[in-house]
Amino acid sequence: MRRRDFSRRLPWLGAAAAAGGERAFAQRSLLERPAPPGMVWLNANENPEGPCPAALEAMRRALPESWRYHYPEFPGIYAAVARGVGLAADQVLVGAGSSEVLCAAVHAFTSPARPLITPVPTFELPAELAAALGRPVIRVPLAEDYLADVKRLAEEAERAGGGLIYLCNPNNPTSALMPADRVAWLAEHLPDQTVLLVDEAYLDFVQEAEKLSALAWVRQGKPIVVTRTFSKIYGMAGLRVGFGCARPDLTRRMRPFRSGVISYVSAQAALAALEEAPRLIPERRARLARIREALCEWLRERGLEYIPPSANFVMIQVSRDIRALAEALWERGVAVGRPFPPLDGMLRVSIGAEADMERFRRAFEQALAG
Repeated sequence: MRRRDFSRRLPWLGAAAAAGGERAFAQRSLLERPAPPGMVWLNANENPEGPCPAALEAMRRALPESWRYHYPEFPGIYAAVARGVGLAADQVLVGAGSSEVLCAAVHAFTSPARPLITPVPTFELPAELAAALGRPVIRVPLAEDYLADVKRLAEEAERAGGGLIYLCNPNNPTSALMPADRVAWLAEHLPDQTVLLVDEAYLDFVQEAEKLSALAWVRQGKPIVVTRTFSKIYGMAGLRVGFGCARPDLTRRMRPFRSGVISYVSAQAALAALEEAPRLIPERRARLARIREALCEWLRERGLEYIPPSANFVMIQVSRDIRALAEALWERGVAVGRPFPPLDGMLRVSIGAEADMERFRRAFEQALAG
């Protein structure tokens, strides 16, 4: 289950999906029909490398024991996840992907009097859930450099008397990375009664990610929640494991809104992947960057503009109807990203394997020419 599909799993998230309508699920009509054989999936920012061998072996060992709930083991599992980011167990909340933690934060830190304040465009799930719950949502357009306007976000929180500020870094769908000094400014200038929710699903694709992470302010005791996921660089999107990091009082406020423990099999895969992280993440980051740069060079050679990417996807300026272009690519066996208003003339393309990107380049040229 992808981050975008998590809202179908629980009734209160289903309400968020309904509230979002076409805006939230613009690509559903494509995905609900049979895909051509050999479809290349470049629509959901997945990692085609998949789980590492150690994670696969851990799942094979765990499967015969999956008839049990294993409740007594989960405190130790969650503590191990916390150690992986240098935090105590009570500073980490594990969920079914980072989406569950994002939604728990919306429940805990917004109210009819406390809005969600979000840049647009960005990952919509927090805003759609807040709207479905009847919580106010304040949408702040991205600045001209495609980055969040952190001063405007803080001003809106101040004006509202507090709330929850959502920041995806690198941002989805733009793939743009917020400079460390801008995130630092926001962390240091949060108004009273305001929590900052930083979604770092894609930060592992950035060099020196830990130096850029908002975890530094979690360790300082700031009112900040940082979410991470095993869906992206670890290639485990279908296993649904993510977590949030925050002060113990903040994780306690979010905990009642979790649905329960995660899959035992998925948990074992996550622990094995964490053991491999010091080697795995730099290797995967380097391979992804090489394939991504090859695509960007190809775009530059053809005079096609794009937002400089920092994650495992690229936002390409095509200046035409994205829905029609996505349809043309689908017919050629390539699934690409849905529209992201107001960036209606831009196409989001995930970075796949080298062969996938070669397929995309051929199909893209044909679709543009047609």
